[in-house]
This record gives sequence, C-alpha cells and structure tokens, in this order.
Amino acid sequence: MSSGRERALGVGVQHVLDYLKRMQAENPAFFYAVEGDNDQSGGSIFWADATARTYYTYFGDTVTFDTTYRTNRYRVPFASFTGLNHHRQPVLFGCALILNDSESSFIWVLQTWLHLMAGRYPISITTDPDGIIQVAVSQVLPGSRHRFCKWGIFRETQEKLADLYQSHPTFEFEFKRCINEAETIQEFEASWESLLQRYNITDKEWLQSIYSAREQWVPLYMRDAFFGDLGLADRSEGLNTFFGGHVNASTTIQMLIKQYEKAVANWHEKELKADYDTTNTSPVLKTPSPMEKQAAGLFTRRIFMKFQEELVETLANPATKIEDSGGVSTYRVAKYGEEHKAHTVSLNSFEMKATCSCRMFEYSGIICRHILAVFRAKNVLTLPSQYILKRWTRNAKSSSMTDENAPEVPVGPQESLTVRYNNLRQEAIKYVEEGAKSIYIYNVAMDGLQEAAKKVAAVKNKGPGAALDGNLANGSSKEFHTSGENHMLTFQSVDEKKKKIRELTVALESTNQRCEVYRTNLLAILKDMEDQKLKLSVKVQNARLSLKE
Repeated sequence: MSSGRERALGVGVQHVLDYLKRMQAENPAFFYAVEGDNDQSGGSIFWADATARTYYTYFGDTVTFDTTYRTNRYRVPFASFTGLNHHRQPVLFGCALILNDSESSFIWVLQTWLHLMAGRYPISITTDPDGIIQVAVSQVLPGSRHRFCKWGIFRETQEKLADLYQSHPTFEFEFKRCINEAETIQEFEASWESLLQRYNITDKEWLQSIYSAREQWVPLYMRDAFFGDLGLADRSEGLNTFFGGHVNASTTIQMLIKQYEKAVANWHEKELKADYDTTNTSPVLKTPSPMEKQAAGLFTRRIFMKFQEELVETLANPATKIEDSGGVSTYRVAKYGEEHKAHTVSLNSFEMKATCSCRMFEYSGIICRHILAVFRAKNVLTLPSQYILKRWTRNAKSSSMTDENAPEVPVGPQESLTVRYNNLRQEAIKYVEEGAKSIYIYNVAMDGLQEAAKKVAAVKNKGPGAALDGNLANGSSKEFHTSGENHMLTFQSVDEKKKKIRELTVALESTNQRCEVYRTNLLAILKDMEDQKLKLSVKVQNARLSLKE
C-alpha cells in the first residue's frame, strides 16, 4: 500500500474499529478480529455477523474472495468473502480491511475466516489473479479448487495490451470467444495458437503467463468442480457483485460502514422478494412432461428457469445409443444441424446415474440437456434424486445448524450464545416467510410476536433467575427430582426411533424394488400401446388406399 493512501486511511480505520466494537457489544454473535490482536497494531481487520456464519452452512460450497478494492484505483483496501444463495444471488460470508499487502496478512485473513466457519473448506474458491493470494489460498485451503476470476484476466489483458486493443478492435471479441467457446482441449489449443499467429503476438510475455496458468481460469479446465455458474455470462461483471453500486472509487473509509450496511440490507430485501415470488407465483410450464412439473415445485424460480431451458432443448437434441456394455449405455447427443458438436453421455440404467462430456452438472449443479435427452429416450418421467441439488431448492435453508454437514456446536459461553442467536434467528425467518403469505396470517403472526415480546421483556425484568424461581413457585420442583428418570426415557425413545428408522428403511427398499418392477411393466405396456397405434395407423392407411383404388 502506498504511503499516501495509508495516511489517507488514518482516522477512518479507528472509525471502523469503533463500529465493530459497538456491533459486538450490541450482539455478542457478531465477530471481529485484528491482525496481531492489537487494535493499534495497524494490522488487517476481519469481521462477520451471525447471518454470514448461518448462510455459510447452507451455501458454503463455492466462495469468492474479492480483493478488487485493494488496488490503487480505490480509496479503501476492502475485501469480502461471498457465495451464492438458492436464487443465485450473492450472499456475504465476511469482510476485511487489508491494511498490509503481505503474504502473511492474506494468510491471517483466510485463516481467521476459515476458523470462524468451523474449519469447513469450500469446494471451490474464486479470487483475483494474484501471486500472493495464490500462495495464501494454497496454504490455508489446500483442499479447495482455486480459480482465477476470468473477468480479472480480461481486465489485465486489456491494460497490458492497450495498443493492440486500440489498433485491432476485433481482437477482444476473438480473444473472449477463444476462452469462452472452446469445448475440448484440442479446440482451445488450436484456437489459441491461431489467435497468436493471426495478430503476430507470440512474443507477448503476458499472454505466455496467462496461457501457463490456463488450468486456473479457462472455463474448459474448471468443469470438474462446482462453481455454481449457469452459463458463459455468469460473473462477467467481475467479482464485486455484492458491493457493486455501493462501494466504488470515490468511497472513503469513513463512508465504508454506511455503504456496507446498505449493501447488506439491499441484498436481504432482494432475497425476500425472490423467496416470495418463488413461493407465491407459479411458472408457466412449456411441456407436458411430469419432470418439468416436478422441477417447478422443487427449485427456486431462477434455477427452474434454467432447468426448463435445458428440458425444452431436448426436443432439438435427440439421443442415439452408440454402445451398450455391462449395464452402462453410451449415447451420442447432438443438436439438429450441429452433429459436429455432439456430446457423449454414459448412463448406468440400474443406478440411473449419467455423466456427460459437457460436465454442466458438475460445475453448475443443474442437469444438462444432453442427459435429459437420454432420460427422455429411456422414458424416465421424473428427475432422479441425485440430480436435485438441495442448495438450489426452495428448501435450501430448511436444515438446522445441527445437520450432519453443519459444524459441530461449540460449548464455550460465547459460542453457546452464538448458537442460541442463530437458532432463534432461523426460526424467526421461517415465521416471517409464513406470516407474509396473506393478510390474515400476517395479523396472526404480528399478534404472536407482540405476545412473545411481552414474555421476553417480563423475564428480562425479573433477572436471570426468574425462570427457575417461577418453576419452583408453581410447584414444578418434581422436574428436578426426576431428571435422571427423564434422561433414561429420552435414551429409550432414541433407541425406539432408531429401530423405527431401520424398519422404515427396509420397507422403503422393498417399495423401491416393487416400484422398479411396476415401472418396467408400465414401460412395456406403453411400448405395446405405441406398437398397436403404429399397426392401426398402417391398417387405416392401407384401407384408405384400397378405397381410392
């Protein structure tokens, strides 16, 4: 960081620290930390609220670490951790002020953030193309797939090759087409080499460097990991989608907190609207397919629209079986008139699992048109469960903090308070979502909230021992004398539940087997019906010809 910029931050850093201290005093579930454990150390600062931690348990599979604002074009060295919710809107996982551009400072920020998220690695992380950040990510998140932001590469290419962009206006279009549209490694390599030769730029060091790092930013090489991208246009505007429009080149550090709060409120409002639209309006179905109707009831509106697009495209992408061996069938799927762009789908009919050469499900979590075309050819009427990614469904936030994928519940007093806060907040969100559905439910919900507020206020006024004293005064002391007996009954009920679960599992497997038999018989009947219709059609045609004669 330049000395002039460091001086300009000055008092503003203390303003941020005062805000963070106030937020933590008001809400102990709010977290902040200063590098070096000293508010006066001049080290980097990290913070996150309870919502960030809660949302990470739902949507922490792919993360963006945006450090765009730390460049000298901006007045605030601001960084953020964000993800994607079930509507594919950005959600915040934490923020930082990077006051020290050293490798150790980035490692500290990443470690602090990861510790707060209970050490749960994301599947993937996207960052700006930066050598220091690359080293920090490799040390702190060795199990996560690291991707450089494609937009950052494009931006730097335009800066470093400004003369070329000015003298050859077509270069930008051809460069981006080479990156975005290549579907095989051979196709990309040939297109890249052709581009360099056509513009006589084989000696450009910058192009050589980004080519060497191609496996970390060219989409073709990243398709085996989940990033939540739905198409080539995704994230084309860069990383800063959460704070874009709120934090810009003119934002000072004194203005940062106000803009931070505006961005958080803005995206929260957009999520509530998307939740409402998904729950209270119905999409227009474009096919008679039971699978489309099923998906409309499962996915959020944004995700369903993408699924619907893929499903409709199956009508123009027929599947042709080219190989069948050992229960695994291989299909060739191509759009009419574009047979040279065919994709290959392998299907295990017994497990109803398919893989496609386009890898769309792997990197986006949404099934592609090619697999859907094979399902259509096989008369698969509903979407198999393995292709319904919960993070894209209406119920993505229905799981509690005690789910098996959630972090372990801490036991310290501070952490216990955080857990209580998160649990109460999650229950309140469900209450709000239900309460907004109609004016009648809204009035009932408001009455309930007001009554609950009175009870909470009454307990607070009596002090921490009020609840215990109330129990004893009302003759409830038996609860304490018989706690051991109740504990034993709890364990017995747990054993009974486990036994019941085992019984239901066996029954479910048996039902699934019967359903598979029924499905096979149904398909055979449908095939016979189609054959009969065809024969009848031939007879009618022959009869008409006879009449004409």
